[in-house]
Amino acid sequence: MTVLIIIIVLAVIVIGYFISTQRTLVGLDELCKNALSQIEVQLNSRFDAVIALAKTAAQYAKHESETIIQAVQARGGNSGATANTPAAINEQANLLGEMMGKLNVVFERYPELKASDLYNEAQQGMKQYEENVRMSRMIYNDTATKMNRMVRQWPSSIVASMLHFDQKEYLKVDEEQKKSYPNLDEAFKK
Repeated sequence: MTVLIIIIVLAVIVIGYFISTQRTLVGLDELCKNALSQIEVQLNSRFDAVIALAKTAAQYAKHESETIIQAVQARGGNSGATANTPAAINEQANLLGEMMGKLNVVFERYPELKASDLYNEAQQGMKQYEENVRMSRMIYNDTATKMNRMVRQWPSSIVASMLHFDQKEYLKVDEEQKKSYPNLDEAFKK
């Protein structure tokens, strides 16, 4: 009789652990999906802001800005393409950096454009979207870390493999933004 009670208690503990771990894994998986969705929303907003900047530039440099507007719209701005994977998000972020680089060349050619209120408002909007994307990327990577830890650590790894939960891919650093970082090595040589 005592052996039966011990077996029942152990079975309840194992089943309880299994259910608890499954719920945690599902929760983390949903948080990762939500974070990717938030990043996608912010990237789409950034595309809209890039188009607004290009339209502002159109007043000064019609041909150059029209080309940039068409490129942004064709390559992601209004294509309806989803960025629901880390690779797609990194690709869209690189595209945005490329488009902003082209726009910055136009803005450098027209100093009066950089002084306009419309340009300054659009730039502030871009900075806010970039900050939102940065924060969303951090949230995703933090959640992916928690998920990956559960998928890899024993005994939760047993439950994860039984239920086909895989490790999440991390988002990479935005290389375009990284280029704008100050070179500290040069600063300290002076």
